[in-house]
Amino acid sequence: MQESRVLCVENITFGYKNFSLLYENLSLHVNIGEVVTVLGASGSGKSTLFELITKNLIPLKGTITCKDIAQVFQDPYSSFHPTYTIKNQIKDVASLEGYEDICKSLELDTSLIEQKPHKLSGGQLQRCSILRALLMKPKLLLADEPTSALDNVTQLEVMKLLVKFLDRVGILLITHDEALASWCSDRVLEI
Repeated sequence: MQESRVLCVENITFGYKNFSLLYENLSLHVNIGEVVTVLGASGSGKSTLFELITKNLIPLKGTITCKDIAQVFQDPYSSFHPTYTIKNQIKDVASLEGYEDICKSLELDTSLIEQKPHKLSGGQLQRCSILRALLMKPKLLLADEPTSALDNVTQLEVMKLLVKFLDRVGILLITHDEALASWCSDRVLEI
């Protein structure tokens, strides 16, 4: 399994100044083909863990090693600049090579990427976020509450589409939704 490991968090400890520690000796790993979920209430440190993984924060101790990362964020509307087309924003970070096949898998009409974000529904825009992330060819996909801004039916559709790509990525999912975590996860870490 080591060759398919895309994230290894070993015994990290982290806390903000003047506050108690958020994590002490926290360890986790993600392999290609797995969904590992970090489950917890608001303020429990779920997003801080992503900040540590992306090296925006440094742990007090422990190590984090990971392979190529892409992220899908909670709010698809704030993930895109409002005055540029989706296509131009994808081209800023990734090649469009193979986008038609990914769009088909995501049940996303290819003409939608020619639009500006405000022309799309929340579900369409979140699919565009997933498209952009996958075109970056990551090994690790960090999904920070990727369905919480969507209605229940669209939430399930988007998660079903996301897990279709487990042949090429490992997914670390943040959520406070226990039902979602139990439905899609290989392992759940409660913090």
